Amino acid sequence: MAVRLSGHEVSDLCLGKPPLRSISVTHTIADALNAIHKFRHSSLSVWNCHHSIYSNNNNEEDFDQFHCKCIGRICMVDIICFLCKPENLSSPADAFRSQISILLAEDKSSLVRHLQPNASLLEAIDAMSKGVQNVVIPIPNEKRWKKKECETLDSGIFHNDKLAYCWLTQEDVMRYLLNSIAVFSSIAAEAIDKLGIIDTQNLFFLYYDDPASSALELLTASIVHQSSVAVVDPQGKFVGEISPFMLNSCDEAVAPAIATLSAGDLLAYIDCGGPPEDLVQLVKERLREQNLDAALELLGEEASLPSWSSFSSTSSEEDVCLSGKNRKHGGYSSRVVRRSEAIVCYPWSSLVAVMIQALSHRVSYVWVVKEDGTLTGIVTFQSMLKIFRERLKLMS
Repeated sequence: MAVRLSGHEVSDLCLGKPPLRSISVTHTIADALNAIHKFRHSSLSVWNCHHSIYSNNNNEEDFDQFHCKCIGRICMVDIICFLCKPENLSSPADAFRSQISILLAEDKSSLVRHLQPNASLLEAIDAMSKGVQNVVIPIPNEKRWKKKECETLDSGIFHNDKLAYCWLTQEDVMRYLLNSIAVFSSIAAEAIDKLGIIDTQNLFFLYYDDPASSALELLTASIVHQSSVAVVDPQGKFVGEISPFMLNSCDEAVAPAIATLSAGDLLAYIDCGGPPEDLVQLVKERLREQNLDAALELLGEEASLPSWSSFSSTSSEEDVCLSGKNRKHGGYSSRVVRRSEAIVCYPWSSLVAVMIQALSHRVSYVWVVKEDGTLTGIVTFQSMLKIFRERLKLMS
C-alpha cells in the first residue's frame, strides 16, 4: 500500500483544481491589489512573462523563446507589510506604482517549484519537506489551446505554451495523506513531542503591549515558514496571533493600524466583528500626529481600488473572515480577538489529531502550549511532511 501511495502521480491531486490566476512580474502593486480584489483570491502566482505576448507572437518559436515560468507568489499580507513601511505610508500612491518584483525577496524564490503531471507524490512531498510551498503543474488537456481562446492579462490563466496551470499546496498533500492515514498507523497516534516535530527555533512572537509594527519582520519570516506570529502576555502565556492567514482576509486599510496600534489593540482591530470605532479614531489620530495624513486615504472606502491600476476595478461583495477555533488561555484582556483566535494543541497531542485540527481550520500550523497556556512551540505542515517522507521511504 505504501509503495502504491508513494508512486501516485501529482496529477491525481490536481483533479478539480482551478487554473491559476497569475500576473506578470513587470506589473505594479496596484495591479496585483486590484486582481486580488477582482478575483477574490488571497494570492496570485507571479510569472516571468507578460501575457500580452499573444497579441505579438503567433508561432512556436516565439512561444519557446518566451518560456513562461512561475517565479513566486504574492498575497495580501505581502502588500500590507509593504504599505506599513513609513516611506510608503507617507506616499501610498508612489507605493502602489512600485513593481511587484519588490515583493519577491530572494528567500522566497525557492518556495515555488514546477513539476510535470507524471511526477510522483513522493517527489512533491520531498520538495515540500524542504520548504517548497507551491508545486506548479500544467493542467493536462488533450487539445492545444488556440490563440483566440487564450484569455488576456485580465484573467491571467493561459501562458506562452497555451496551457493553463494549477498548483498544489502543502495543505493539498496533507489532506491526501490523511485519506490514507491507515498506512501510517505506526506514527499517526504518536505524540508530537515524541516525533520531534515541535519547532522551538522558528517561534515568532511578541508581547501584548509591543507595537504591532514590530511584527512586520516576523510576519515576513512567518510567510516563508508558513507559520504565524504569536502574541503573549508578560508571563509568556498565549493570548492570540497576528497571522498571515487572518491578514489575507483583510484589505490594505489594515496597514495604518499595524503602523500605529499595539499588538493587543491590533488583535481587536482585525477581529471578524470589524474594528471598533474607537480604535479606528485612534489610528487616524496617530497618523496625524506622525504627519502621515496621506495614509488616511487607505482607510477610505475607495482605498482598495487605486485609479492608477491597469486592472478594471471591482469591489468584493463581502470580506470573508476565515479564522481558527475559538480558544483562549487566560484572560489578559477583554478586548482580545473573539472569533479570530488561533488553534492550539499540547505536546502530548497525537500527530493525526494535530493534522485534523490544522486541516479543518485551513491553516498550515498549530501552536503548542503547556497545560497552563504557556507558549512552547509550533507544529507546521512542513515538519509533518518530513515525518511522512521518512516513513514512506522506509516502507518503500
